[in-house]
Amino acid sequence: MRWVMQKMTFRAGLAAIALAAGPAPVAVFAADAPVTEAQLAEHIKLLASDAFEGRAPGTEGEDRTIAYIVGEWAKAGLGAVPGSVTPWLQPVPLVESQPVSGTAKFKAGGRDFALGDDAIILTGREASVSLTDVPAIFVGYGVDGAGKVNADVTGKLAIMLFDNAPFGEKLPRYRERRQMLADAGAAGVLVIATDAVPWAELRESLGSKATRLADAKPGPQVSGFLSGEGADALLAKAGQKGAAMREAAKSPGYRGLALPVTADLAATSTIRAYDSHNIIAKLPGAKPDGKAVLFLGHWDHLGVCGKEDDADRICNGAVDNASGIAVLIEVAKRLAAGDRADRDIYFMATTAEEKGLLGAHYFADHPVLPLGDITVALNIDTIAISPRGTPVATIGRGNPAYDAVIRNVATKLGRKLDEDGEADAFVQRQDGWALGAKGVTSLMAGGSFSDMPLLEAFLGSDYHRASDNFSDNIPLGGAAEDADLHVALGRAFANVESWPGK
Repeated sequence: MRWVMQKMTFRAGLAAIALAAGPAPVAVFAADAPVTEAQLAEHIKLLASDAFEGRAPGTEGEDRTIAYIVGEWAKAGLGAVPGSVTPWLQPVPLVESQPVSGTAKFKAGGRDFALGDDAIILTGREASVSLTDVPAIFVGYGVDGAGKVNADVTGKLAIMLFDNAPFGEKLPRYRERRQMLADAGAAGVLVIATDAVPWAELRESLGSKATRLADAKPGPQVSGFLSGEGADALLAKAGQKGAAMREAAKSPGYRGLALPVTADLAATSTIRAYDSHNIIAKLPGAKPDGKAVLFLGHWDHLGVCGKEDDADRICNGAVDNASGIAVLIEVAKRLAAGDRADRDIYFMATTAEEKGLLGAHYFADHPVLPLGDITVALNIDTIAISPRGTPVATIGRGNPAYDAVIRNVATKLGRKLDEDGEADAFVQRQDGWALGAKGVTSLMAGGSFSDMPLLEAFLGSDYHRASDNFSDNIPLGGAAEDADLHVALGRAFANVESWPGK
């Protein structure tokens, strides 16, 4: 009952915030005031405080995050999207599952054999799943050079490599390939773990809770991971050598290999359905022409992530991505306070990015404005990495017209361009990927993905750990410069004369 009452109080408070703020008077400035490091620090310090409990979807931390972002955007003069059933919020129905138990028994040539319990991890799509005598097939990367499923997997256990395929361009990552195999009829999918992720760490993470969209396509009835040693042992029982199989799979024309192996698989899980929320606001344009600019960044992080005996159990997500939300708030303030842009500008803080870009995918499937009306989506994520003066890199570059806008805007701000292409490795790891898959031009521009040593240092240390806390050591100079860059990009893409609206 306490939780229900808190929800009711929160919703009422949210409505009061919006009504009290009302439309802010539009001030006219000759130029937008620069975003300061102190302004960003104020937002990050609060959003990454323990009071927000790591901003996990479906928690009180989500409610506090929503209230703060809506309050800041309302004070800036933004409004809810007209006609919204739930003003400011887009409910995102999610389903959370956690493995309870899983067993796997195999037969090769009619003889039983078992893998060690530490060699396989199983999860089920439903609360209880049991499969018997399922034939196994090794499918390599699961797709061919054209990105199509490469074998007949109907009713079979598909055994797939985790790593990205070494052929083709922009081929799906392992989650998407696993789903493609399920769509093609695979009863189960086992992914052979990569050496890049320690097996013990992978076992621990997969034994925790997983989340999917409630309306997502059904995945395989049973899925899981095999350790490298476990996979080699299974393939050896089938008369094959693991190294040779992996090498053969590197061909874009690889068609898979049926194995003389059958499997009995069973898994039980706990299932919980709940709603999280994307937060969406609109800044009406002065001369709307049917096109719009969309700014987005994810508000969520990992919540309480440590073990019970850890001194710090909260993954606060200061850099990832309280920093991006801080920039979204300050960009919104500048664009609302200065000369009103021609086009409508939307701001969206997405949920469940950390769970697989789920909020962004849901918006892409259930947009609050036609996706064809979005002339560009500018995603802001993990932005507090680099110092002032870092060149601007762009994730999603390659369209000459858009690249030219970024080049011109950055140059006018005194920024150099980083065009070595290293940032392209992150294109599928950010919310813009979900929109890009639907044909929306989605870009990430700034310094954080330009200085690879600094980014890799963060990814190898504080990233997704309890140590991603606010501190005076977070480099906010580059984030402030990138915030100014996004204000200028918003104005450029929202100008009906200089940018016709693709």
